[in-house]
Amino acid sequence: MTLDDVRAVDPSGMYDILVRFPGQVEEALAIGEATRLPAPLRGITSIVLTGLGGSAIAGDLLRSYLAGTLKVPLIVNRHYTLPAFVDRGTLVLVSSYSGNTEETNAAHRAALRRGARIVCISSGGTTTRLAARHRTPLITIPGGLPPRGALGYSFFPLLLALTRMGFVPSRAREIQETVTLLRAQAKSFSDPATEGNPAAAIARMLHRRIGILYAAADLLEPVATRWRGQLNENAKTLAFSHTLPEMNHNEIVGWQVLTDAMKNMQVIFLRDADDHARVQTRIDITRSLLLPSTGGITEVWSQGVSRLARMFSLVQLGDWVSLYLAAANGVDPMPVTAIDRLKKALADT
Repeated sequence: MTLDDVRAVDPSGMYDILVRFPGQVEEALAIGEATRLPAPLRGITSIVLTGLGGSAIAGDLLRSYLAGTLKVPLIVNRHYTLPAFVDRGTLVLVSSYSGNTEETNAAHRAALRRGARIVCISSGGTTTRLAARHRTPLITIPGGLPPRGALGYSFFPLLLALTRMGFVPSRAREIQETVTLLRAQAKSFSDPATEGNPAAAIARMLHRRIGILYAAADLLEPVATRWRGQLNENAKTLAFSHTLPEMNHNEIVGWQVLTDAMKNMQVIFLRDADDHARVQTRIDITRSLLLPSTGGITEVWSQGVSRLARMFSLVQLGDWVSLYLAAANGVDPMPVTAIDRLKKALADT
């Protein structure tokens, strides 16, 4: 595969979005620092990020990244309604890149009715209008991208917001390491013809196969979710994900009957050096048990020192894998026609 092969299927420029991702992160950090926010917030007993798709994955990543530090529970809500516990002691982070996500706007209104503390992040639309009407703090991010291409804008201002509102200590050193690593990765991933390019190599493994993504239920659980979504939307292919140890209590038994189909499945273990020691052992054993049934198994290890850098090292790799798989599949990575048709049908109902 060459860069010309990628350009041939990518007239709208998903390649350019990925190349510019480290710069997007730096811009997002500047936005996060410049936004006026209440600091610190008192009396908050829970945090709920409500959003869908590319706007919700930032919440998953925050939840996982901050699991060892955040003293109040943080959950991600992907629905029209909010959990019953949401009240004046809840901080609701309303995340809608377009500002017009139907489910998120319904949850936003529910949060207003319940008197929750609210911070919004959006590029415009109804989310922005509701924030202005109710004088709710708003992090305004640039529009014009597909939500999945705006992860830097969706994640990093919220991380800074939680820091500035007193929920977690500063992550300045981890952020700097992450930006430096992302820049180096983007340079090495950006030419599929470069020998040893891991993104292109994994895309070749996944070509004409269903990707099965496994990660420990620690730092990398949401990264597997991100890979799955990127393969779905960019490469227009099915992919599935699960976590260990839970997978060892159910899905491992499913690798038995559909022998022909399983040979068309490529298993990818996303791994991190700080995964729980017993889960590391479980992954090693699970790999040996699954190998005879699959079309192939590979492992991808995170890079970097800090939790943030290690997480985003694999996020960025997965994004590039999905782009190169789109090229191998001969599909334009940008449009999401099925989603557009669904939204139109809902609007007409």
